[in-house]
Amino acid sequence: MTGAVSAEVLVARRLFRFFRASGEETLAVAGVSLTVRAGERVAVAGPSGSGKSTLLSLLAGLDEPDGGTVRVAGHPVSHRPEEERARIRATSIGMLYQYGNLLDHLTVAQNLRFAHGLAGHRTRFDLAERLEAVGAGGLADVLPAALSGGQAARAGLAVALVNDPPLLIADEPTAELDADAEQQILDLLAAQAAAGTAIVLASHSPRVLAVCDRVIRLRDGQIVADGQVPG
Repeated sequence: MTGAVSAEVLVARRLFRFFRASGEETLAVAGVSLTVRAGERVAVAGPSGSGKSTLLSLLAGLDEPDGGTVRVAGHPVSHRPEEERARIRATSIGMLYQYGNLLDHLTVAQNLRFAHGLAGHRTRFDLAERLEAVGAGGLADVLPAALSGGQAARAGLAVALVNDPPLLIADEPTAELDADAEQQILDLLAAQAAAGTAIVLASHSPRVLAVCDRVIRLRDGQIVADGQVPG
């Protein structure tokens, strides 16, 4: 982590999200505020149904809050037209999920080129260098169905980072990986944070929580603890 003087990359203020079904109203996120700086790794933890995935969707601009605001790298994300939110996601937010990071009908290289193109870049990028950086060298021409879990996770990380976003949001990125593959992803995330990327991830894994700078614990959509991990 780069320290307290590093720039604020993610600023969320008083986020609320309600869901309504069959006349019932559920408060999934209740007044959550969060600031994450460049180079900081922040984990979001809590039991199933505590609001982790809903919160990450709000931070990424995939869902709109019923109240509150989100800014990423100075750009307002919430309460904006979807076209604008999509552009901010393409340029400023990398997203890594437990699965589904790659389009099945495209090779790894084609997935990277597609993600790069979404940001409107006209310049070329070094594909081999990007894949080598995440330990996915030699996988350029492989379809996702032929990848192991660890390979798919590394390739998905390459896609998430192809546009050098200041913020990476990851939802249970190591949940389906064995211990060795999980450690590889954690090492890659550590290197990315050292390079200045702000990282917010949801996880149940003690190994993941242990390497983060802060752990935010949710219960019933509210932050009940926010503190540094003991060193």
